[in-house]
Amino acid sequence: MLMTAKSAKSLTDRYLIINDDKGRQEIILENSTYSLGRDMRCDIVLHSQFVSRRHATLIKIADSDGGDRYRILDGGTDGKASANGLIINGQKVSIWDLEDGDKIFFGSQVYALYYHRTYDRFPTVIPDDPFDITLIDPSMIVNEIEESKG
Repeated sequence: MLMTAKSAKSLTDRYLIINDDKGRQEIILENSTYSLGRDMRCDIVLHSQFVSRRHATLIKIADSDGGDRYRILDGGTDGKASANGLIINGQKVSIWDLEDGDKIFFGSQVYALYYHRTYDRFPTVIPDDPFDITLIDPSMIVNEIEESKG
């Protein structure tokens, strides 16, 4: 039987690290859209009186390389902008395609860091693989003579 090696699949997680009045939280982004703001009905709640109720919206968009990325819009999908606007990497914007390491300011001392985390997922070995070898640590083997002395 000839076995062929399967290559690893490269995966990327996109996530936000939010810093607000309640501290720090990490959110892995998987959905197609997210609402951000102080309104408790938002997908991502920002805890601060200086943040608009519906401060921003994240939308997943297709990349030119076949992957995806997130775009952030000031305000909600209804076109209504937030009171304070968005500042990304020191620049005031109304729309921005997020890149790894971008710093998003929502208000006084409320910000998020956007990151990509890329890793490889290797295919699992078929359970009935005749070449599967299990290694045993010698310290796991109980010596019968030592057991009888105890």
